[in-house]
Amino acid sequence: MTKSFRCAAKILLALAAVAAIGGVVMLLWNWVMPALFASALPLDYPHALGLLLLSRILFGGFRGHGGWHGRHHWRKWAAMSPEEREKLREQWHGHHHRQG
Repeated sequence: MTKSFRCAAKILLALAAVAAIGGVVMLLWNWVMPALFASALPLDYPHALGLLLLSRILFGGFRGHGGWHGRHHWRKWAAMSPEEREKLREQWHGHHHRQG
């Protein structure tokens, strides 16, 4: 397979996944929300995609990690000695202030 074909296949797969997940969001919303809340209206497909995008922006970001991913960093932090933590703090603060 050529590189452009693989790239096109990945794009098509990503679009199909987004379309499928949008359909799942719509079905779940229409099944659960009107049953729980009398004022909740059924959701159509474009609004389901919008809700999916909004939730991704608010809770997942666009970095490819999806959701909260700091557990690995927390474990590393917990395993550090106080001296290592202080050194890391100083490095982070120095880097943060230079970019500002």
